[in-house]
This record gives sequence, C-alpha cells and structure tokens, in this order.
Amino acid sequence: MALAVFKDLVIDVSDADRMSDFWAAALGLGVHRYDTEDIVLRGPTPHHAVWINAVPEERTVKQRVHLDVHAESVAEYEAMGAAVLPEYAGLPWTVMGDPEGGELCVFVRDEVPSYRLYEVIVDCVDPVRLATWWGDVLGARTGEQDDFAYLDEIPGAPFESLVFTPVPEPKTVKNRIHWDVTVESADALEDLKGDGASVLRDRDPAIGWTVMADPEGNEFCVFTD
Repeated sequence: MALAVFKDLVIDVSDADRMSDFWAAALGLGVHRYDTEDIVLRGPTPHHAVWINAVPEERTVKQRVHLDVHAESVAEYEAMGAAVLPEYAGLPWTVMGDPEGGELCVFVRDEVPSYRLYEVIVDCVDPVRLATWWGDVLGARTGEQDDFAYLDEIPGAPFESLVFTPVPEPKTVKNRIHWDVTVESADALEDLKGDGASVLRDRDPAIGWTVMADPEGNEFCVFTD
C-alpha cells in the first residue's frame, strides 16, 4: 500500500518572473501569479501544477534532479531562452540549459502533446535502492534497464516515469527541483520516517507542510489531507 500520493512539482529559481514564463512555455502550462508573489504553472489537473519558487541561492552545480520534455525541435527551446550544452553532444537527445543554466533534456518528436513533461530524472548513488524506496512510497511499478532504474504507473503523476540514474559525485547542495506528496494523516509521516526518510523541517506556523529527505538526501515536501 502506498504511503503517499504525488502532488506537484517545485522549481527553485533566482528570477521567478523570467523562469515562470520559460517553464510555462517549455511544459505547455499557464502562468498564475498571486498577490502573495507566489507563482504557479497550471494545467488540466491539480497534479500538473509546477510551483516556481524564488530563492536567494544561485545555481552552482549540475542539477541532481532535472526534467525531460517532448519537443517539436531544439530551435523552439532556444527561442524560449534555453541553450544547447555542447559537453553532452552525441546523445540520442539534446541536453540544454534553461535561462539560469539548469539542465533539461529535449526529446524531439514527430507528434508533440500539448503538455510536454516526459520524465523526471534523479541522479543518485544507488538507483535500484532509491527506485525501490520511492516505488514503495508512491505505490508505483518499478523496473530496471541497463544501469538505471525507474518508476512508472505512478498514481497521480502527470508524466511517464521517474528515472534514477547513477552518478559518481555525491549530493552537496539542496536540489533546485523537487516534488511534493500528500499523505492521509500524521501517522503516515511516522511511516515515512520508519521507512528511511528524515525530517529536515517540521510543519510550523510559517509553513503548512513537512520538509523531508529520502534515503539519499533528496528533498521532498509532505502535505497532510
């Protein structure tokens, strides 16, 4: 039985206005700005939401979590403000940097859906262990191929797969992309901790959710129904 349900995505940025326009175009979503200065990209369901979160920290290292997108062409993403990263030339897809340099992978298709998010990719030390852990948490199907592991059939997730790929370098900074989940009760938080998650910040008067980390330190936020 799943411990949590996928809720939405969050992207940390330096320039929220610029990056919300970029990611709305990149993902095929609409921009909604609130009086509180919060910005959310919305699609056909609440699970399509992507929150654009302004943070003081600049991007300094390769992102351990990035997004793969469906595309008509590389040129259209260049027109949005992304740039091809030549150090990744030779792959069957195109690795680009968003306007702040964060990596994304562009997959050119003959037919492109209106909603363009294809996969969410997580760099990690032990792909099988982490995929198995998240598969248990989200109630998703797990699989392995070559040196990576993945989840698909993720309840609520508006993308095909959550993919875990091996990298040699350890995690050193807070991820700039993370996902939120929803649990039914506070008891489920204890279940997550017992299953290998750790609490980074408890819910308090300033935030209405609990910030946690998975067994490799990847941040995620937990909301209670």
